[in-house]
Amino acid sequence: MREIVAGGGAVVSREADLSDTTNIPLLFDQCEAQLGPVDILVNNHTHCVLETFDPARVTTAGFPIRFVSEAEIDRHFAINARAYALMMGEYVRRYLDRGANWGRIINISTDAAHEHIANVNYAASKHAIESYSRSAAAELGQYGITVNIVAPGPIQTGYITPEAEAEIAPNTPLGRLGKPEDLADVIVFMASEQARWLTGQLLYVGGGWRMGQ
Repeated sequence: MREIVAGGGAVVSREADLSDTTNIPLLFDQCEAQLGPVDILVNNHTHCVLETFDPARVTTAGFPIRFVSEAEIDRHFAINARAYALMMGEYVRRYLDRGANWGRIINISTDAAHEHIANVNYAASKHAIESYSRSAAAELGQYGITVNIVAPGPIQTGYITPEAEAEIAPNTPLGRLGKPEDLADVIVFMASEQARWLTGQLLYVGGGWRMGQ
């Protein structure tokens, strides 16, 4: 935040549990009060607890795994899918109320949404994001809103162990793990005027770790 301010920007931070739907309009209220109307929405919130259908599976890369449960199915979908949809809905309602004609929605998924061993709820809930995004793109283009999806590959934010990095990096065409700025640059592009003819698309941003079909 200090870097944004030092660079001449404005920033506001608020912590909120998006499984509580009453927090969603409050976030928009705060943004409008302190920064102005929301033209660009980037949904990047997530919940991840490793769960599996295989009772024999105990750990993956040293992380504990649970057997699939009702509680975690509900929590993953509440945060990773429902909140994305309701954030988009709140954005669109306010966008139309003020008569806007230019908007961007960028939703962050994962390149493992198609399947993810020992992380089944996370993958399924992220896959729902992709469907919501394409439906929104088809419906909202008439209002000047583009909706796109970024699906990161392995991004080192501190959770990937050196052992895992040693396995992943050589199997990535660009030869390394991703950095947060690698992802951020793609999001900036999607939010820009240069991406005006791009909507309903999913971009894998992982140095080639997964490539589109």
